[in-house]
Amino acid sequence: MIAGGINFRAALAIFKNEVMRMFRAVFGSVLSPVITTSLYLVVFGAAMADRVEADPGVSYGAFIVPGLLMLTLLSESTSNASFGIYMPKFTGAIYELLSAPVGFVETLIGFVGAAAAKSLILAAIILGTAALIVDYEIRYPLFALGYIVLIAATFSMLGFIIGLWANGFEKLQIVPLLILMPLTFLGGTFFSIDVLPEPWRSISLINPIVYLVNGLRWTFLGESDFPIAISFAVTVGFLLLCTIIIAVIFKTGWRLRE
Repeated sequence: MIAGGINFRAALAIFKNEVMRMFRAVFGSVLSPVITTSLYLVVFGAAMADRVEADPGVSYGAFIVPGLLMLTLLSESTSNASFGIYMPKFTGAIYELLSAPVGFVETLIGFVGAAAAKSLILAAIILGTAALIVDYEIRYPLFALGYIVLIAATFSMLGFIIGLWANGFEKLQIVPLLILMPLTFLGGTFFSIDVLPEPWRSISLINPIVYLVNGLRWTFLGESDFPIAISFAVTVGFLLLCTIIIAVIFKTGWRLRE
């Protein structure tokens, strides 16, 4: 069905194929990140709860839940989207996609939508698992849901770009492992940047992940090191930048026809 110039049938076909790929490898796609996050919660949230100071009136376990959720969202959204678009390039199926009546919008809806959907499923499982380990609450659940969806979509876009850029499997891991992972750990996942001495606190302000973690933490705790508007603006700005980059790639054919 084509409506408003968008081939929804093609977009749905790509979406369903990518989502089903997750269920064909349940351990790597679902169980592995859930187990890893649970271990973080047990080690840091339970074992170190009495040794690390969190916000007044908030347990350390509840304090790190948003940060760990963000860590999973960033890594899984990026990895799922990058691998999803890289495999058609690797196998040569990308040429069939380019020759079919499937445009830029349908491709984004299919690949990015599927990667974001898988991340949202993981987020729900992780939040359910976390409730069994630590006592936490979500102060603003609707804002939390909206922000989690926005984060998943944004970093699925980034992963899509990485998948288009990569010309080898090793390059798929460069950005998630060497850039995103360190920035997330240094972005307030396990601590508030207010506890950092100068000049490290000022230096941490150039880390964009700091604003994302604090935005999600605000939806859980109602408190943040920054106003939620700043976190929202940073996320939306990055989403728009990724969209523009992908549009340019499809227009020029860079990395698509090589």
